[in-house]
Amino acid sequence: MDKKIYLDYNATTPCDPIVVDHMIPFFSEKFGNPSSSHHAYGWIARDVVRESTQLIAETLGISSGTLTYTSGATESANMILKSFAGTNDHGRNHIITCKTEHKAVLDTCDWLQRNELADVSYMDVDEHGLVDLEQLKRAIRPETVLIAIMHSNNETGTIQPLEKIGKIIDGRNIRLFTDATQSLGKVPMDTLLNIADYACFSAHKLYGPKGIGLVYARKGREDEFLQSLIQGGGQQKRMRGGTLNTPSIAGFAKAIELAYANLAQEQARLSELRNRLESGLMHIELSNSNSRAEHRLPNTTNVSFSYVDGFKLLSALSRNIAVSNGSACNSSNEDPSHVLRAMGVNPDLAFSSMRISLGRYTTESEVDRAIEIISEEVSNQRADNILWERRVI
Repeated sequence: MDKKIYLDYNATTPCDPIVVDHMIPFFSEKFGNPSSSHHAYGWIARDVVRESTQLIAETLGISSGTLTYTSGATESANMILKSFAGTNDHGRNHIITCKTEHKAVLDTCDWLQRNELADVSYMDVDEHGLVDLEQLKRAIRPETVLIAIMHSNNETGTIQPLEKIGKIIDGRNIRLFTDATQSLGKVPMDTLLNIADYACFSAHKLYGPKGIGLVYARKGREDEFLQSLIQGGGQQKRMRGGTLNTPSIAGFAKAIELAYANLAQEQARLSELRNRLESGLMHIELSNSNSRAEHRLPNTTNVSFSYVDGFKLLSALSRNIAVSNGSACNSSNEDPSHVLRAMGVNPDLAFSSMRISLGRYTTESEVDRAIEIISEEVSNQRADNILWERRVI
């Protein structure tokens, strides 16, 4: 494992050692339940949760009262979407989303529609993965209550124009929910969190622990539509029942603090490495870039290679490099990426695509070595493909 090159940071990240050290005391020394209000063990844990929440809020420039802890972004997305389905004022249950959303959003919307709890419209995207704003305008109707558009795509890194979407719905009593799971720790949050009414996050995408996430509800929106998905105990102002995960909350806060303490420098470093990687891979004959949006994450690229079987390529590369064919939540699916299909990528190219995502521990030498390994393996795959020999040059 030590010799392998890890380039799948959008799937998950290693927990930063500083984060781990910060969490350890809350497993065994300061182990109290934050809801235990009659003794010091509970008071200490309660203070840790309060201080961690305040740290997150101050780092992101928001109010601590806008945050609810969950088990991760998938639960957070479920909580937000299901809150808007069939239970809001005047029976408004129309949700607009996008065909390139993460499965946490798409599968939840599908469940809502199948159970007749919501009517869902799915917006197209262009070749860069950007939502069709004119189609979005036409899709809005009197019963539209929520627009769910992710901030940055987990497969291509494309950043959606949420400012423009916010202007489209301004004054129309429609709320904006964004899955910002991939954005947290990679780009500034201040503008985003002033535009979105609701957002979801997950700690393990930015060197924090797995199993902890957040729902953000902009100040004034907390009690408007949002409802508890999990009942029992009345924790978190009755928004999410269950014992609070004190170690993970502390770890989440520390991970966010670390990410934003060095954000500009890390953005620049990752962008340079990503550009170096893309430049090297585009020297491979008949290679194609699927990450072409002007505004995108600094760490993410998506490429395809003609005349290559994507699953065979990933299998061969796995001996030396950890990359993926898209979202980890959908990696076992043998269909081509729904994101690339929505972008109009040729099915053959979509089958031969790979997502490469860099991170805090990626080095220039690893990028250069990855280019060599991928180039060699693409050549090997094509050598066994008779269609490659018969291609028209």
